[in-house]
Amino acid sequence: MESYALLMAATLNAGTVLALAALGLLVNEKAGVVNLGAEGMLLCSALAGFAAVVHTGSDLAGFAAGIGAGALLAAIFGVLVVWLNTNQYATGLALSLFGAGFSAFAGIKYVQEKLPPRPQFHIPVLGDIPLVGPALFRQHPMVYLGLFLVLFLVWFLYRSRAGLVLRSVGESPESAHALGYPVRRIRFMAVVAGGALCGLAGAYLAIIYTPLWVEGMVAGKGWIALALTTFATWRPARVLLGAYLFGGVTMLQFHLQAIGVDVPSQFLTMLPYLATIVVLALISRNPAWIRINMPASLGKPFYPGT
Repeated sequence: MESYALLMAATLNAGTVLALAALGLLVNEKAGVVNLGAEGMLLCSALAGFAAVVHTGSDLAGFAAGIGAGALLAAIFGVLVVWLNTNQYATGLALSLFGAGFSAFAGIKYVQEKLPPRPQFHIPVLGDIPLVGPALFRQHPMVYLGLFLVLFLVWFLYRSRAGLVLRSVGESPESAHALGYPVRRIRFMAVVAGGALCGLAGAYLAIIYTPLWVEGMVAGKGWIALALTTFATWRPARVLLGAYLFGGVTMLQFHLQAIGVDVPSQFLTMLPYLATIVVLALISRNPAWIRINMPASLGKPFYPGT
């Protein structure tokens, strides 16, 4: 039973990386912008966060550096696609390639670096409950922040005026512009906010989840996070559930190996990506369902002069 508690704890830990990144991409897409550069942003923010902790010894500095790196790259992306109207898909792919190359080059000297001992977190009383305590109440505070962000985004998107404006920009930017809303500015702010969340995810990956830096350590998590937004039909709560599902699939490979299940390691490694393909294939069987939930202007440029 203890092994199952450890599996659940590892699932929450792994799912948090995906949840934070996917929530950031969800904010982008609710405003009508598709950012395929998540993989590159995660890599650069992971390197920035790790390097900051190496030089300062402070996890807070590392998270701040990761957020800053993600927001900066997203801002560059936002200027290109929102203000200069470059193709969103091509620009996102370029950002992903740039992030992979730049992080590999700049991170060479950090490959052998080690972080200070990681603190252990324990909620008094609750953390001592058998099975449930180790699984749910001995997590890093960032895990609980991910839960809070889901609740906040549900309220923001569906209960606040600012969230309504953001969704209106994603549905019909022409109508929002006609009502006097600064569509480009709103889209740009959404892109930067989404990049900051991706940066937080990258920093969490390098500082808490691993914790180390190696080239390409994100290993496709940015693409899985991107797929999660479609899997969740652009709903924050479903993003969280999907993130934990994929996190559990990721951790299952280690659990099976630990209990002696004789399965080729290559098959176990590809499980998360296989699950992503299967889920997207199943969702694509009902295109009308996707059209109903997908922001109508997703991926489309906006020209205020027309």
